Amino acid sequence: MSRRSSRSSTMDQGEFILECKAAYLSMFDSIKEKIESQDSLLEALQQTGRNPSVKVLKKYWTNDTDELSFDDFVDICRKEPVTTSDDLMKAFRKIDINGDGYISLEELHKILTSKGEKKSKSEVKTMIDEVDENRDGRLDYKEFCKMVMSTTEESKKMQRKMMERKEKKKKQEIERRVGTPSGSRKSSLLSIDDLPRPSPRVKKDKSRQSSVSRSHKLDEPKNLREWTHTKSKGSFFMEDGSLICHQYDFNLPDDSKIWITMQPQKASRGMDSNPVDTSVFILRDRPDEDGNLLVAFTEHRDGRGKYGVSCDLSAGKYYIMPYTTGCRFKSRKSESEKEAKLVSQDKGGKYVITKAFRKVLEDIFDYSDLDGNGFMSRKEFNLFNIRTSGEEVADEEWQVVEDRIDLEDGEITKAGFLQLNELEAEDSEGDTEDLWTTLVSMGYNKQLIMDQACPFQLDVYTEDCDDAELDVVRVDSYPTYPGDLSFDDIISKSFIKHGEISRVKGMKDLCMYTYKNDGWASLVLDNKSHTRVRVELDCSRSENVISNHDSLQRTLRVDPGSTLIAYHLMPEDEDRDWQVKCTETIR
Repeated sequence: MSRRSSRSSTMDQGEFILECKAAYLSMFDSIKEKIESQDSLLEALQQTGRNPSVKVLKKYWTNDTDELSFDDFVDICRKEPVTTSDDLMKAFRKIDINGDGYISLEELHKILTSKGEKKSKSEVKTMIDEVDENRDGRLDYKEFCKMVMSTTEESKKMQRKMMERKEKKKKQEIERRVGTPSGSRKSSLLSIDDLPRPSPRVKKDKSRQSSVSRSHKLDEPKNLREWTHTKSKGSFFMEDGSLICHQYDFNLPDDSKIWITMQPQKASRGMDSNPVDTSVFILRDRPDEDGNLLVAFTEHRDGRGKYGVSCDLSAGKYYIMPYTTGCRFKSRKSESEKEAKLVSQDKGGKYVITKAFRKVLEDIFDYSDLDGNGFMSRKEFNLFNIRTSGEEVADEEWQVVEDRIDLEDGEITKAGFLQLNELEAEDSEGDTEDLWTTLVSMGYNKQLIMDQACPFQLDVYTEDCDDAELDVVRVDSYPTYPGDLSFDDIISKSFIKHGEISRVKGMKDLCMYTYKNDGWASLVLDNKSHTRVRVELDCSRSENVISNHDSLQRTLRVDPGSTLIAYHLMPEDEDRDWQVKCTETIR
């Protein structure tokens, strides 16, 4: 039930409470009885059509919780939404053990036998047959959703009937005791005693804990094929411990709903690991009336590491800023002494590039071909040159390119790009210093493995604007924005706005915010005091996590009136659940 629903009419509010009451009475004889375990809370919420994750349950059933009242239960139902399409997809994938996209009789029977009410195979087959539209004896996702929703509705009807019987029996018992004739007055299923009252519960968490579920399915617009599509490639680069990346201007001539996705692209000779997290922040070119620059950012992702965000934008200019937490993308700690061979001599004594180096150059061409048209324009070559040499391509230098290789419609072909590097090897008589400068700048180590760069794909869709422009403007560190805001300042504010607050013990004006999305969790310290504070954070009790720092224990200095991103944390193993646990100590 959404917060909007809680502010709806008295009739809607009453119907909502009746639904909660019916679910509650399907488990207990009276709403005065207490929920005395986390398992009972889970079962009660499931009776209302909610399927809470471990993270959600632990938010309401902490280590200090002994019991929950009906009022508590109503409050939880009001805050937590009913099962969504994302939840159904996760459940579908969990039941679909062999991953073939269908749920068989055996798979469904196994899950129904292991949890909840036990059912025979014949009963499970009847459930499947009722929604199996193509009669293939198994369920696809659409049929599974239909089965779940119909089962939920049937369950609610049965709960309502059970509640009515209990209320009728209760009324008859009262009438028998006081002597009031049965049926002399009509009573409502909802009484004043059923209405929620303020909860007396007090949270006493000694450490900040949060379980985080695995990735969701992106809820992309259904008519996306009809939208206008603009795309670009780009890369993150690690340089002296700092992050550098392609950055974009986005010009929107008309108001429009937009859908933006971003995902990493695996290099053919890259690191063999889980995908680097790649997200997008959309900024205004000037602050709004409240001084805010941030419009939206990607929070939801699919199983392949693609993040997405949908929002409505007014016509104007925006900045699209890629971002990664650094949990899986860090500076290398050491470099191999063994160096791959880049250049060799043929039988005629001519210097040529090796096969391995040629393959890497082909990859570099593909990453630098930002619009993906198979060619490198002068602007794309200029961005490549700025990255590898720090200088723009002057007119006379571009003329040299035109003179030495054949272009196609004024753009460099892949063959031409390889030819340029072979000419450089020949001109230097086999000296590879400049060639290695190019490779190191593009994120490769001495073994020709890309470990200091992460290519990505950026896709922008507009529903109501056909001529939006996505323009790569730089490959650099993040600039300073209007109001002297750094990009870290903007990110910190967004995490504070969307995160959960907790005050740090011993400091009245020091708070820690925990922000969580589908892929990672971030801890932000906000010091509103007038003094610098030293805070020791200990996240070592977290489960199945890696961070953007080498240690899960560190001491930080937070300047007065400032915010600081203390940690980014994400799962070490994407296939397992993970949990963030953090304690703070003032030093």
